[in-house]
Amino acid sequence: MAQRVNFWSTLTDPLIRQNPVTLQILGICSALAVTTSLATALTMSVSLTVVLTLSAAIISLIRRHIPDTIRLIVQIVIVASLVIVIDQILQAYFAEISRALSIYVSLITTNCLVLGRTEAHARHHAPLPAAVDAFGNGLGYSLVLIVIGGVRELFGRGQLFGWQAFALADAGGWFTPLGLMLLAPSAFFLLGGLVWAIRAWHPEQVEPPEHVPPDRTRSAE
Repeated sequence: MAQRVNFWSTLTDPLIRQNPVTLQILGICSALAVTTSLATALTMSVSLTVVLTLSAAIISLIRRHIPDTIRLIVQIVIVASLVIVIDQILQAYFAEISRALSIYVSLITTNCLVLGRTEAHARHHAPLPAAVDAFGNGLGYSLVLIVIGGVRELFGRGQLFGWQAFALADAGGWFTPLGLMLLAPSAFFLLGGLVWAIRAWHPEQVEPPEHVPPDRTRSAE
């Protein structure tokens, strides 16, 4: 029973309490770049989650056979190989989304979230716990991208997955798309607002201040 609870917390903690994007601020480049639509955000989320989970499982399986001096090179080669496979699948079956994602699928290789979980967790744990941890972190990353992608597409185009959710003013409706939502700064502000909301909900996530200002009352006395 204890093991099941441990696996459950390992899987669910990265969704909110230990979310790698909102708590550790990892992988925000893709959060800013590929969330102009829900379809691209979802595709990127699935791609990274698959790469993260498989790479963690593989690295955990061979962790006792990887020389410590070349461990990062081995990890990058494994991640890059999986990314190439994912990229080829996207180009073959989802060409339009692949073009929209551009180079950002290839940049999964250097995503700090992927390398961080393989280096910090997969190298020190058995394959199943490593895979569960990686999958949970992938879900937490995906949750942030899907929320931001949905908000940006909804208010930037009035659409969700290409379906017209709001009647546009040009077609006799009431909604005027907000062009700013499709620009990178909007993703930055949305991500900042999401971080603020989660840390207001979980105050323990707030970092202690690096500098405490002097007490002016005492100094005046």
